[in-house]
Amino acid sequence: MITVNMHEAKSRLSQLVKAIEEEGEVVILQRNGQPVAEIHRYRPPAPTPIRRDLTPDPRLRPILAPGYDPAEPLSEEEWPGDCR
Repeated sequence: MITVNMHEAKSRLSQLVKAIEEEGEVVILQRNGQPVAEIHRYRPPAPTPIRRDLTPDPRLRPILAPGYDPAEPLSEEEWPGDCR
């Protein structure tokens, strides 16, 4: 593990990245003597498994008014006046 202050990290960034890549080092950045960040080798995230059980949630079923048929055509009175 390498610990450096911000100024040193700015001036030695290429060397620090090389140490991370080649030697697997971890670099701790400090500001005013306090650790503020950690730089380590990139690890790609694990692939997210694909869900195959896509069943609809029964709570999301539409609740229609009794006797309402959504496929029933509108009557002449139900059409807006400018569309008749």
